[in-house]
Amino acid sequence: MASGTSVSPNANRTRSGNTLLVWSLLVVAANLRPALTGVGPLLDRVQAELALTPAVAGLLTTLPLVAFAVVSPVVPRLAARWGPERLLGGALVVLAVGVAVRWVPAAIALFGGTVLIGAGIAVGNVLLPSLIKRDFPTRVGLLTSAYAAVMGGVAAVASGVAVPISRAVPGGWHTALGCWIVLALTAIVLWLPQLRTPRPRSEAVHTRRLPWGSALAWAVTAFMGLQSLGFYVVVTWLPQVFRDSGVTAGDAGWLLFLFQAVAVATGLVMPTMLRRARDQRAVAMLSSAVSLVGYLGLVAAPGWALLWSVVLGLGGGACLVLALAFLSLRAEDAIAAGALSAMAQSIGYLVAAAGPVAFGLLHTVSSGWQAPIMLMCVAAAGQVVVATVAGRGTVRPTRP
Repeated sequence: MASGTSVSPNANRTRSGNTLLVWSLLVVAANLRPALTGVGPLLDRVQAELALTPAVAGLLTTLPLVAFAVVSPVVPRLAARWGPERLLGGALVVLAVGVAVRWVPAAIALFGGTVLIGAGIAVGNVLLPSLIKRDFPTRVGLLTSAYAAVMGGVAAVASGVAVPISRAVPGGWHTALGCWIVLALTAIVLWLPQLRTPRPRSEAVHTRRLPWGSALAWAVTAFMGLQSLGFYVVVTWLPQVFRDSGVTAGDAGWLLFLFQAVAVATGLVMPTMLRRARDQRAVAMLSSAVSLVGYLGLVAAPGWALLWSVVLGLGGGACLVLALAFLSLRAEDAIAAGALSAMAQSIGYLVAAAGPVAFGLLHTVSSGWQAPIMLMCVAAAGQVVVATVAGRGTVRPTRP
């Protein structure tokens, strides 16, 4: 690694070891969204029980994104010192503790646990693209699509079952949010064999500066930030937008499930499109434009909730896979992928963090949903523009 190339343990791993690693990575990916997407359908109950304003309630989605922005830049250096396997194992423990703390029926526990969850997820967000680039460099598109599908699929289930669980079990919404500790503990157990990977030798530790001076890196960062802003606004506020148009709470939760299910299905076809295209500019622009159509539809005909859930899922699912794939496809090696991933996810999620709060504030100030949805139209239009740059080329990061 001192030469600037990343050496993969994959060379010394058996076929069964590779299979276990893939399954472990997928289970880790399954933990990166449900603790967040299960909040939206329950937000009205949380607001009512804890007497929260819409802007304060939006912090339940914004706080993890702030944690992403704060933690992401330091992940490559920590991974170089401790090894990505150990760092990811520690992050899973932090995530599990956060879910457990949030189960406690108190406002301070709810917000404190959310911060811990965000910190744990931030490490996974940065390391997964880097590990895929390092261990499976010829299958980046396939494995990125697979882990995005798992991540989105479990997130969709979390949205769909949140309200039914809160009604069926003791503890109500507290239990609906806390039950995801089972999945976190499963990931910890499956990841234990990866902890046997030797720690990096001090003379082999090598990192790179984040590519702040690269226009392409900034385009990738902007694409990541804008698509993330859209995703987190949708999973936080779409159920309430639908409820105000006459949809019941349970049906609004399932419409959010539909949005995410369509996104997963769309993500599964992306590897084929990525293989056939010379670069990703056209597909990134088209996917962003589909999201724009979905937001415009919510403004023009909010009663067509089913249609706009599908349209937003089509655009959002494709853009998520593209944003994640760019972190590997635009990097020359695994170390560069880690640096680009840290930059894109720190700044990108900082942009996304403003989304749910701004959306809630605009709703409060304007006493309606048209103004905040128009904000999302502007964001989607900007995403179409940055897609023209983010869709091709290689970032050349500088070394420290």
